[in-house]
Amino acid sequence: MKAAARASPRGGVNAPASEPLAMLVRRGLDPRLARPDLPFDPGMPEESLAAIANRLGHYAFRLFLRGAILAPAGFLPSEASRYLDAGGARTLAEDCVALGLAERQPRGRYRLLTRARSFGGTLEWWVARELSTRLGLEVATGVRSGARGIGGDLDVVASFEGKLLHLELKSGPPKHLTDAEVGAFLRRVRALRPDLALFVMDTALRLSDKVLPMFEKALRREDGGPFSPRRLVRDTWALTPHLYLVNAKENLIDNVRRAIAEGLRAMAPPAP
Repeated sequence: MKAAARASPRGGVNAPASEPLAMLVRRGLDPRLARPDLPFDPGMPEESLAAIANRLGHYAFRLFLRGAILAPAGFLPSEASRYLDAGGARTLAEDCVALGLAERQPRGRYRLLTRARSFGGTLEWWVARELSTRLGLEVATGVRSGARGIGGDLDVVASFEGKLLHLELKSGPPKHLTDAEVGAFLRRVRALRPDLALFVMDTALRLSDKVLPMFEKALRREDGGPFSPRRLVRDTWALTPHLYLVNAKENLIDNVRRAIAEGLRAMAPPAP
C-alpha cells in the first residue's frame, strides 16, 4: 500500500516536552493538541477528577453520561439511557450531581453544567488517565498529527519502554461503524507507524459479527496478506502482532491492558 504523505515539522521549533508528541515529531509529523472537549473542568481538584474517573469505570455510567451530553438543554433521567429502569437512571443522575457534573432542574429534570460536543473527549480523557495511573504511560489526547491526507485526530498516543502506542476510541455501537472509519484508522496507523495500535470500541456488544469482518476486508484489500485473528479474551482480538481490536465486555481497561501486554510480548525477543 502507498504510504501516507507526511508533513514536515515546524522548522526552528524545539521538540515538545511530552515524549509521545516528541516521538511524532521524530516521525516527521507536526502534532498539535486539540482543545479538550469535556463536560467538566480538567483543572478541577485531583480528588474531584479521581471521583469522576472512578465512576467512568462503570459501563452503565458511561452510557448514561453519553446520553446526557446529547441533551445540553436538560433531560429526564429516563431519557439519558434506555438500558436502565427509572430508579437506576435517577441514581446515575444524582451521581452526576454529586460529582459536580450536573444540576437539578424543575419537574425532575437535570442539566450538565459544562457543555461538551460528544462523549468522545471524555472517553479519551478517562482511558488516557487509566493508562497513566495504572501502567505509568506518558499520554497525550486529541492530537492533530499534521500528516497530510489522512484526516482526524489521534485520540490517544502514549510512550512506554521507548515504544509508541496509538489508540483509536469509538463510543458508539458496532452498527454505527463504517468501512470508511476502519480505512481511515488504518491510514493513520500507516502514517504514524506506532509500535502498537489498538482500535477500541466502548461497547459490550460482540465485535465478531460485524467489526472483525470489516477489518478482515480492509486488511486483505490493503496488504494482500492472510488474515488470521486470534482471540485474546472474550471479544478482544489480536489482528496482527502489532494491531489489536478491543471492546468493553466485562471491563474496557482490563481488555486494553491485556492487548498492550500481548503486544509487548510480541515485540520481545524469542524466549530461550
